[in-house]
Amino acid sequence: MKTEARLFKSLADETRLKILWLLMAKEELCVCDIMGVLGITQSKASRHLRYLYHLGWVNDRREGVWMNYRLSVAPGSPEDKQLKLLADILSSRPEALALRERLEQWLSAKTETKDSAAAACQCS
Repeated sequence: MKTEARLFKSLADETRLKILWLLMAKEELCVCDIMGVLGITQSKASRHLRYLYHLGWVNDRREGVWMNYRLSVAPGSPEDKQLKLLADILSSRPEALALRERLEQWLSAKTETKDSAAAACQCS
């Protein structure tokens, strides 16, 4: 049961839940996207992403100096079932919907201009 305890512990943090929720919306996100949407520091985002990586929730991919993350759970696995349950729960929560809207705004601003304060990252 140690594996299950670690999986549930990983979901017991609000920042990690938000990161997983964002990654469910897009195939892949840069650390800067997560930082921008959640309003957290690079070190905090990276720490939570490393935690999720070591538990097998996410994979990473380096692109120059930028790290990109995506979900890495196997279909039908306990993690996949937990993510589906999480998505079902969060899909009707106003805070979660607002978070997805912030993600869309962030990505749109990042695409439009690399010079704006809202799109400070140069990874696109």
